[in-house]
Amino acid sequence: MLLVADPRRLDSLTARRRVAAHLREMDLVVEAGSTEEQGWIGKDADRPDAALVCDLPGAAQALTGRGVPVVHLHSGYRSTELPAVTAAVVRAHAPAWLPAPRSPAGTRPAGLLAPARLVRDRTRAGCLLLVSAYQVPGHDLTAFADGLLRAVAEEAVRRTGRCEVVCDGEAASTAAVLTGTAGVRVHDARSVDVDALHAAADVFVASPTLTALTLAQSRRTPLALLPPLDHDQDDLARHARQAVRVPTVTDPADPALWAPSDADARSAWAALDSDDLRGAQRVARTLRQLALAPIAF
Repeated sequence: MLLVADPRRLDSLTARRRVAAHLREMDLVVEAGSTEEQGWIGKDADRPDAALVCDLPGAAQALTGRGVPVVHLHSGYRSTELPAVTAAVVRAHAPAWLPAPRSPAGTRPAGLLAPARLVRDRTRAGCLLLVSAYQVPGHDLTAFADGLLRAVAEEAVRRTGRCEVVCDGEAASTAAVLTGTAGVRVHDARSVDVDALHAAADVFVASPTLTALTLAQSRRTPLALLPPLDHDQDDLARHARQAVRVPTVTDPADPALWAPSDADARSAWAALDSDDLRGAQRVARTLRQLALAPIAF
């Protein structure tokens, strides 16, 4: 079974990992790439029994053209209509507190893609700082990283001892800005398990993304949002604030940012208890069914 994600997008990489956690009994081939020249699409490549494609309509169409039954998953939030996709099944990551995504006919909501593990480590330390900037122009990203992001990371080290920064998009440019900052480690989102890093962290600060919001919601933990870097993030942050109390970082030196109340977070997220956390299991089940009986789709 083939699992493909857009390597530029934090939400895409996270969605693939969360679905894969429920397919451990399957023979999985995990790939990343955004072009149709990838070997796993080529005519000479082995034909998988089924494929999960996250946020890559072109790859979904190419694999479908080879006769591969494909589940295409829209993993992140879009303020505009989702693109049409050629695939056996099309699903959209859709927590219940968000308005239903505008989508072409045939797109099914997947529910909330929760992490496989819904609790954090008993002993936690440091800060996890998630940055999603794949749509941000390079000069804007550099200014953000050299300004607020650096200030938050430095304050995180001072307050919590260390800071793990995870970036998507042009991760190298963010890493270059923060290189040499004592106590800060910068990771490319392609190479780390964000859910595991969150479980080990004491403080959580993140760009407005479904990865961050679903982590906090599923585990009922405190979250502070970085200022949005694009229109989609701005719209998502607005919807999140309408559903639950989520502060936005304005002053990295604010003591409240570094001593969040776990009890308050549990109470706030409990108001969304009706949300369906089984989105990843649902997508995994569809993939199994496609692999065993693709004609049913």
